[in-house]
Amino acid sequence: MDPQKYEVVIGLEIHAQLRTKTKLFCGCSTEFGKTPNTLTCPVCLGLPGALPVLNAEAAAMAVKLALAVHARINRRSQFSRKNYFYPDLPKGYQITQYRFPLAEDGWLQIDAGGRPKKIGIERIHLEEDAGKSIHDGLPDSWQKTSLDFNRSGVPLLEIVGRPDLASCAEAVEFLQLLRTTLQYLDICDGNMEEGSLRCDSNLSVRIKGSSEMGVKTEVKNLNSFRFMQRALDYEAERQAAELEAGRTVHQETRLWDPVLNRTSPMRSKEEAHDYRYFPEPDLPLLDLDEDFIQRIKVALPELPQEKVERLMEAFKIPAYDASLLAQSRGLADYFERAATISQNPKQASNWIMRDVLQYLHEHRIEIDQFSIPAERLAGLIRLVDSGDLTLTAAKETVFPKMIAARKDASAIVAEEGLGQIVDEEALHKTARAVIAANPGPLGQYRQGKKQVFGFFVGLLMKETKGRANAALATKILKEILDGDKASL
Repeated sequence: MDPQKYEVVIGLEIHAQLRTKTKLFCGCSTEFGKTPNTLTCPVCLGLPGALPVLNAEAAAMAVKLALAVHARINRRSQFSRKNYFYPDLPKGYQITQYRFPLAEDGWLQIDAGGRPKKIGIERIHLEEDAGKSIHDGLPDSWQKTSLDFNRSGVPLLEIVGRPDLASCAEAVEFLQLLRTTLQYLDICDGNMEEGSLRCDSNLSVRIKGSSEMGVKTEVKNLNSFRFMQRALDYEAERQAAELEAGRTVHQETRLWDPVLNRTSPMRSKEEAHDYRYFPEPDLPLLDLDEDFIQRIKVALPELPQEKVERLMEAFKIPAYDASLLAQSRGLADYFERAATISQNPKQASNWIMRDVLQYLHEHRIEIDQFSIPAERLAGLIRLVDSGDLTLTAAKETVFPKMIAARKDASAIVAEEGLGQIVDEEALHKTARAVIAANPGPLGQYRQGKKQVFGFFVGLLMKETKGRANAALATKILKEILDGDKASL
């Protein structure tokens, strides 16, 4: 897509599964991964005569998010029936909020190319989830679709963003920030692979600078940030190519295929009137009093952007470090403990951003599953800072053993004899032996090729198994290399 000619306009519709123990209108469990069709009752299956009762905890969670994103909370909202037929919708309708949602006109601020940008949130409303259609993985999947109604009636928040996103990168950043906010509030685990957080994107392309909106398509099946970026990039290119060729972009719902790396038509896009909304006759209006809202407001936790600013101020770390650490509430808490105990915030940040996060990503675990508590990481940092352990030995030997053995760094150093070598005479002897064994590089160094010095430092550290005091090793090597040949 030629960015000088075309621009994209994106709005996101996000469904966040709330972390309640029971469903939105009944007492069935919301636990994930149970045997299909074992977490159901007459209410969530829509059997005749069954009446829904609103889960108050779900309403409280919705208010939490509304407050966190600066939305206007409607003191009175209404549930409606959204009528459509899918095999996984047992009632033939979905209970949701339509004309009178719980909250409206919110916003989150993202970093758009180095400048702050507010992205509007049009509305936040409660609704129940549908069941799940299973098209593969079972012996008869080739000829049948199986249905699991465990998810039917699970509480969702639908968050409808305004079309304020001007690039695919902005869309990804907005979703990441919203996901982090939901996790900080502890109202959604944000697991996109399990479907706890689902995102649909409305994207259109128009002539750059035009005030008229282009024809939008809805892209579904965006169950990871990577797929989302690729799907939106593809769809923007596809629409621009259609316009360049003089063809019409059709309003439709498209499905992202991660195998073929493309979107494909799923169905024509429905309009609101297609669903024949009408007020839910079995539920009263939802009235929220001021005391209820204020109790939730005073109990709100520190939010991601507030966390970033405080980490920068309290620990004097760069904005990049603070932003990365604050992407997870658990990770930020881990850093604060390690930084406070070690009394070296920058080193705590470095260890977490490199070594700890690398391990978490490789093993696909969260920080609360990591086998090194923050207190032990702080102990490792203090050993290095005190000069009792080299950074090389800490990274290559002690840190991996701390993970495997679940022991303090000091215990591993004692068991393995990894204390730092600060004996000048011993280091002199080892350094002379290393240099004498490499006459070629020695000659290069003395002929002016000073970069060879790093080669000798590496050899000395290898010979001492990373235990040589780095500053002392450098001093001794320099004295020998720059001295008389007779000193070897």
